[in-house]
Amino acid sequence: MDMLIGGKHISSEDLEEVINPYNGEVIDTIPIAHRQIADMAIEAANDAKSALTEMSAFKISNKLFNVVDKLREKRQEFAELLTLEVGKPINESLVEVDRSIETLKLAAEEAKRIYGESVPLDAGLNGKGFFAFTQRMPLGVVVAIAPFNYPLNLTIHKIAPAIACKNTVIVKPPSEAPLTVMKFCELLNEEFPDGVVNVVTGYGSEVGDYLVNSADVDKVSFTGSVPTGLMISQKAGMKKVTLELGGNDPMIVLKDADIDKAIKGVINGAFLNAGQVCMGVKRIIIDESIADEFVQKLVVATEKLVMGNPQDSKTTLGTLISKKAAIQVEQAVNDAVEKGAKILTGGNREDAFYEATVIDNVSPDMDLVQNETFGPIAPIIRVKNLDEAIEIANDTEYGLQAGVFTNDYYAAMRCANEIEAGTVFVNKQSTFRTDNMPFGGFKNSGIGKEGVKYAFDEMTKTKLIGLNLR
Repeated sequence: MDMLIGGKHISSEDLEEVINPYNGEVIDTIPIAHRQIADMAIEAANDAKSALTEMSAFKISNKLFNVVDKLREKRQEFAELLTLEVGKPINESLVEVDRSIETLKLAAEEAKRIYGESVPLDAGLNGKGFFAFTQRMPLGVVVAIAPFNYPLNLTIHKIAPAIACKNTVIVKPPSEAPLTVMKFCELLNEEFPDGVVNVVTGYGSEVGDYLVNSADVDKVSFTGSVPTGLMISQKAGMKKVTLELGGNDPMIVLKDADIDKAIKGVINGAFLNAGQVCMGVKRIIIDESIADEFVQKLVVATEKLVMGNPQDSKTTLGTLISKKAAIQVEQAVNDAVEKGAKILTGGNREDAFYEATVIDNVSPDMDLVQNETFGPIAPIIRVKNLDEAIEIANDTEYGLQAGVFTNDYYAAMRCANEIEAGTVFVNKQSTFRTDNMPFGGFKNSGIGKEGVKYAFDEMTKTKLIGLNLR
C-alpha cells in the first residue's frame, strides 16, 4: 500500500513488511519515507489550506457524514484488516470500527458548532464604547501520530476534529499496524480536496522528528510512549501539542464493593485487547478483608477467556502486537515472581500470545506495577484501608484514568477528589471511554484533551475582533 500525498500515491525504494502477529505471515508492504517525502507532504498540506478554508462548515459536515456512510458500508472489511495487523479478536475489531463511525459522526455534527463569544470590554478600564467578539480560527497544518493498539479510532480522534476545524493533516500511521489507517485516509481523500489528507509511513524517527521540527507545521497530536512524548514536547517549539501518553491505571476495590461487578471490571479492563490499552486496569488495589474471595472468583472468570485465532468469533484473547512485546510482558511477570509475587493462573507465553494472568502478592514497588506493563496482566495489591489505597493509586508518574468500586458515598467522593487522574469512575473500571467525553490525563500521562468537542479547542486558535463605536 502506498503513501498518499497531495492526492497522489507515492512509493519509495525502501519497503517494510507488515506482519500478522498471529501467524507471522506478511500482510502487505509499505514504503519507508525519508525527509524529501516528508517535505512533499508538508508542502501539499499547506497548499491545500486555502481550498479547505473556503469550504463552508455545512459542506465540511456533509462530507464527513459521507465518510461515515462509506466506513459503515465497509465495516466488516475494516474490522478484518484490523484483526490481521493488530491481532485483536474480530469482535473487538468490530467494536473499534463502530466507535470510529461514532467519532466521525460527532466530528461531523460538531463542525457546525464552532462558536465564538461576545466579550464585554467595557468591564475593563477604558473599554466603554467597544463591541468585541471572538472567532475560532484553524491552526493550519496538523500532524497526527497514532499508536498501534487502536489505530483506526485513535487516528480518527485526531484527524476528524482537525478537518472539521478546517485544518489540513499529515498522518503518520503506526509502523506496526498502518494499513487500516491508510485505507481510511483513502476514504477521506475521496471527499476532500487533494492535500487535505496526507499519509507518510515508515519506521524510525527521521520523518517524525522532521515533521515535529518543521516551522510549516502548526500542531502535533501524538498518542504513544512517555519518552517519545517528552521528545516531541521539547522539539515542537511554539506549535501547539496534544500528547496522549501512558497510563498505569488503578482499580480500587473497597470492602463494601459489589465483588461480582468488580470482577467484570477486571475482566473487561485488564484483558481487553490483550491488555494493550493505555487506560487499562494495570493495578488492582483491594481491601485485604475481601481479597481472598475476590481473587478466587477472578481466577475462575479469567480461565473462561478463550485464547486463539483472532479471526474466530469465539476468541476473546488475541495476540500482542508482536513476539517482542509478549517477551517484555513475560520478563516483567517473571521479575515480579522472583521478588515474591505468585501467579494464580496464566503466566505462559507462546510466540506473540501471552495468557491472561492473575498475579497475587504484588508489592507497589515491583517493576510490574511501577512501570506500564502493556499486556493481559491482573496484578493484585492488598491494602489495609482507604488511605493506603489512595496513596498507592497515586504512587506513579502517570495519571490517566482510575476506577473505584464501593457503595460508600464518602469513600467514593474521597477517591474522586484525591486520586490524581484525568478521569475517575465510580463502580466502573478505568478502561472505559465514550468518544464524546474529555479524554486526557495528568502528570506524565499527557497534555491536552481529546474527545471531539474538547479536541476542537486544541485544533483552533482564538482571535479577538474589537470595534470602537465611539
